[in-house]
Amino acid sequence: MARTGRPKVVLELTDGERDQLVRWERRRKSSQALALRSRIVLKCGQGHANKEVAAECGVSPATVGKWRRRFCELRLDGLSDDPRPGRPATITSKQVEDVLVATLESTPENATHWSRAKMAERSGLSESTIGRIWRAFGLQPHRTETFKLSTDPLFVEKVYDVVGLYLNPPEAAVVLCVDEKSQVQALARSQPAFPMMPGMPEKRTHDYLRHGTTSLFAAFNTADGSVISATHRRHRTVEFKKFLTKIDSQVPDELDVHLVCDNYGTHKSPAIVRWLEQHPRFHMHYTPTYSSWINQVERWFAYLTDDLLRRSDHRSVQALEKDIRNWVTAWNENPKPFIWTKTAEQILESLSRLLQRINGGGH
Repeated sequence: MARTGRPKVVLELTDGERDQLVRWERRRKSSQALALRSRIVLKCGQGHANKEVAAECGVSPATVGKWRRRFCELRLDGLSDDPRPGRPATITSKQVEDVLVATLESTPENATHWSRAKMAERSGLSESTIGRIWRAFGLQPHRTETFKLSTDPLFVEKVYDVVGLYLNPPEAAVVLCVDEKSQVQALARSQPAFPMMPGMPEKRTHDYLRHGTTSLFAAFNTADGSVISATHRRHRTVEFKKFLTKIDSQVPDELDVHLVCDNYGTHKSPAIVRWLEQHPRFHMHYTPTYSSWINQVERWFAYLTDDLLRRSDHRSVQALEKDIRNWVTAWNENPKPFIWTKTAEQILESLSRLLQRINGGGH
């Protein structure tokens, strides 16, 4: 006899329950946990098996079974997290929903975001209760992250061009990601640092003396991770032209050179255009505006900053430049290329989802 498995709990929805679940699922700023649970229960209420619901919602059948049973036992109140041992909960699902909606869809008077104290005053609940509700649904009103979308009319074409170089580099050619880290400061702390000790991190003064700046020009080889670099006190067309000449001297003559650059003016000046015409093996590929994340040399600059610059202490620009050259030399003794995995289609799809979230698409 074929095994049929454990019979699923029959789930039937009233009209009122179905309307409430649809509101939770479709509300533009619903928490992801509540929206997912509502979606699961709605599909179960349509008579679908746990495996079918799990496949459609991207969760395991066990998760579907859990929320099916919880809803059948506790109805709408069952979609909140398990109660903890101790005194029975006195907070109703209506109060929890009110806190969630207010957090996601409004701001307090004379403030940009909710604090636990402000939300407690508004809702009549305690600050600790507000904190538990926010943690249960993954809300952190005090945190924010930044982003910048490109306004480049040729964004799609440039993404395909640059990513194509990373994933399918041309034969008999080298791909170099080029940029300048400008205004690198030689900073000297006003007092000596206290060294790290057990139970105490290193301590440094917040103030410092400036001893001048330099600019680091770098060309990151996407194939092997090696770097061609140069330091100049300024970053004009003159210095960029000198750096191109250095690249030309260090790349074997039989190889074409594909340079990935941003849209900084010195990269497109008439003098650079003339130099490129005189060196036909060089090919420029420009990244979209506001898209430094697509240029791999920016990640290399981050390594340099973390390893050397952030805690550095230099009394002169010459000392700073010497340390940078030594760091680059050590890097090139054991270079590490970055493995690019995202295709242009995946990048554009991710940006499309972000735009839908920003614009409230689909709701």
